[in-house]
Amino acid sequence: MKVDILAIGAHPDDVELGCGGTIAKLISEGKTVAIVDLTQGEMGTRGTNETRALEAAEAAKILKVSARENLKMEDGFLENSKDYQMRIVKMIRKYQPDIVLANAIDDRHPDHAKAAKLVSDACFLSGLRKIETELDGKQQEVWRPNHILHYIQWKYIKPEFVIDISEFLDVKIKSCMAYKTQFYDPTSNEPMTPIATKDFLESLTYRAQDLGRLSGVAYAEGFTSEKLIALKNFDNFI
Repeated sequence: MKVDILAIGAHPDDVELGCGGTIAKLISEGKTVAIVDLTQGEMGTRGTNETRALEAAEAAKILKVSARENLKMEDGFLENSKDYQMRIVKMIRKYQPDIVLANAIDDRHPDHAKAAKLVSDACFLSGLRKIETELDGKQQEVWRPNHILHYIQWKYIKPEFVIDISEFLDVKIKSCMAYKTQFYDPTSNEPMTPIATKDFLESLTYRAQDLGRLSGVAYAEGFTSEKLIALKNFDNFI
């Protein structure tokens, strides 16, 4: 099942928070997107594995992605091991994306930066012919994405480019709020966390608004790239 974009997150909700608006926009334009979550978010203060899985499935429906999988790596203890690399290699070869969207290169949660490096290395290894993998009993073809882009999360990182999500901010917010156990809910009796505050919920809008202000649109999401971005022409500038 080939897709145009494979979005990978260390935890369920990373993708929605970091690039949910971009995914919704791309899908509306006819692109195909799949999501792979590395862990179940089982170390999170709020919710359970079961609730996170249900919430991730609901968010996937809201974004209208083609597929979503969870690799069940160990939350809080991600490492750039051969085992974890090969699990991701199989996903890259399965979905054959032209673009991979991955976690922020630096962030408050240590799993995020670890995932960024882990995914980057797996993308390279996936293109090596002498690394052989099988999925469902079938030999996989080698595949290396054209671009690895990193979305921005808790910490501010100056983006190298932004995507205009002005018409899709509401879809992004809705997909994030599918994680009812994780984000702001004044009726919840669960322990408070940094991402469960009203301020954090509001930050999803004002960060997108600020990036939009700086780039001349209403709302935007920012990304960094592992290689220099080349444009065919100037037609898509805003």
